Amino acid sequence: MTDERWLIVGLGNPGKRYENTWHNLGRLALRTLADRHNLTVNKIRFKGLSTEGFICGQPVLLLAPETYMNLSGESVRAAADYYKIPSKNIIVLYDDIDLNVGMLRIKEQGGAGTHKGMKSIIQHLNSENFPRIRIGMGPRPDGDMVDIVLSKIPSSDHKIVQKSLDAAADSCELILQGEIATAQERYNQKKELD
Repeated sequence: MTDERWLIVGLGNPGKRYENTWHNLGRLALRTLADRHNLTVNKIRFKGLSTEGFICGQPVLLLAPETYMNLSGESVRAAADYYKIPSKNIIVLYDDIDLNVGMLRIKEQGGAGTHKGMKSIIQHLNSENFPRIRIGMGPRPDGDMVDIVLSKIPSSDHKIVQKSLDAAADSCELILQGEIATAQERYNQKKELD
């Protein structure tokens, strides 16, 4: 185990209007992780809401950017710079419309795809070398993408969504313990979570 601090970021949009929308799956997963470890993400810093604590014996900073999705990198960069956190110690949780509801994808690094929040983070960190956990909200329906991602999660999907949020929190814990391969084996499946 290392005493290097980790930064865990849950992407979404701030404010009541966006609570429990598909685009806020990252924030919801961050809250799931925080609740599990009796942490409250409510301190205003780094253009976001944050808290510090320990998860699996590791010092962590949990961060929910308040910049709106497209500028998430400003918040992440501010926190990473302040604590001198290397990109390999930044875990980003976010929604992915190309994965079905109830599916996860955990990767050690990679591009942003079509996700504007991830594009902003990669641009501000000048790096793609950080772990990320994509949380499914697909399949991609017809219609205006903005309307789709900003729509409320229907009650019929609450159970499967909560399973994916719990799995995302499990995956964070495994990554903190140096077990990203275990997380990938367990959750990078072709089907929805049972």
